[in-house]
Amino acid sequence: MTISTPIDPDMPIAAARGVESMEEARAWCRTRGVEDIECIVPDQAGVARGKLMPAEKFFNASPMTLPASIFTQTITGDYPDSDDAYVEGITDGDLILMPDLSTLAIVPWASDPTAQVLHDAFRKDGTPIDIAPRRVLQRVLALYGERGLKPVVAPELEFYLVKPNLDPDYPLEPPVGRSGRPERARQSYSISAVNEFEALFDDVYEFSEAQGLEIDTLAHEDGTAQMEINLQHGDPVELADQVFLFKRTIREAALRHDMHATFMAKPIASEPGSSMHIHQSILDIKTGHNVFSDEDGKATPAFYHYIGGLQAYVPKVMCMMAPYVNSYRRFARYTDAPINVRWGYDNRTVGLRVPLSQAEARRVENRVPSSDANPYLAIAASLACGYLGLTREMEPDKPADAMVPEETLTLPRSILDAVRLLEATPELVDIFGEAFVGVYHGIKETEFETFMGVISPWEREYLLLAV
Repeated sequence: MTISTPIDPDMPIAAARGVESMEEARAWCRTRGVEDIECIVPDQAGVARGKLMPAEKFFNASPMTLPASIFTQTITGDYPDSDDAYVEGITDGDLILMPDLSTLAIVPWASDPTAQVLHDAFRKDGTPIDIAPRRVLQRVLALYGERGLKPVVAPELEFYLVKPNLDPDYPLEPPVGRSGRPERARQSYSISAVNEFEALFDDVYEFSEAQGLEIDTLAHEDGTAQMEINLQHGDPVELADQVFLFKRTIREAALRHDMHATFMAKPIASEPGSSMHIHQSILDIKTGHNVFSDEDGKATPAFYHYIGGLQAYVPKVMCMMAPYVNSYRRFARYTDAPINVRWGYDNRTVGLRVPLSQAEARRVENRVPSSDANPYLAIAASLACGYLGLTREMEPDKPADAMVPEETLTLPRSILDAVRLLEATPELVDIFGEAFVGVYHGIKETEFETFMGVISPWEREYLLLAV
């Protein structure tokens, strides 16, 4: 999506939000002395794939190509055995990658003047690659557009800062802050605990501003050295782009300060998991009004139907919101993580929370997604659930007005169970496309088989001599 704002050539670093043509992009890069351009494609895991090329080649050469298998690679670098995993057949032919120039921005941590730009994938005949995560989200938004509706989202992203650790068998530890001491106790919402990493977060804000990432708030979360960044609300594709880029940003900033930033859902056994809560509302395109509130400020039937859709379908898209074996360690009783799809007003013990707000800002917060999720797929999945609720006029149950931590788990407990639920729901397969669901299943099954090849300390501890 292009935002119509003028380019400021006097600004040495800034996102190129006014750029609409390659000529404008070339001028933007020339003004800033850009030498190289990172041509980026988000894959199924939310990993940045692509190529680095000289700026002149970017503007003068043919469109970039990459093999179709970039969208079938697992997080371990393997590929599913199934033929479903190849978009262009067994030859793994090239895809055409076209830049979205509205995402052009400086790479502020690069040693030489470098820019980055996100790309969308197409076949040689110009048709889009439907299994590309960015395209999956665009497909869902198109369904809303056909009904004159426009979703608005605001993600909240949690992550841990940890001491560098090169041994995967060794538990993670909190890093040392400016006091010279690591955190030893939980410091929920502590200002002084955030200030321990003041220099790091100065870099985060500087890097984010350079890329046009609109951070709303920063806070210390419940876990030891666990932080949360809230992003401003806006267009779902733009916000997914921002989450994708922010993950790169905080990792790079942390490395500058001899730390690692991790978005694993459950990186430390004794600490809370990390989530990616997604606030969502729906606007009428013609009027710009929030369809969740009527003229008197009361909740509309559409509001309840949307919640009904989330309740019915979130368990069936869990594989897109909690995509790894580790993701399911986060969902446990007596923790802050939701274990159900109940809903309630300002109730943090349910999976679907309605925050306190003015009528025009009425929204639903989906608290189920974990921070390891691909933001394009997690947002697409949540919006697809709401869409089915709206179009099928689904009714939710009564709101929970009390704590429900002991309620029976109503969410899948493993990635394979979650994938099977998605495959067994025709209306969701129709929204995301058979090709995407087939490829995603192949990837997750392959990742699970890789995981099963590793013997855990728990097995050696309790099974070695006891069974």
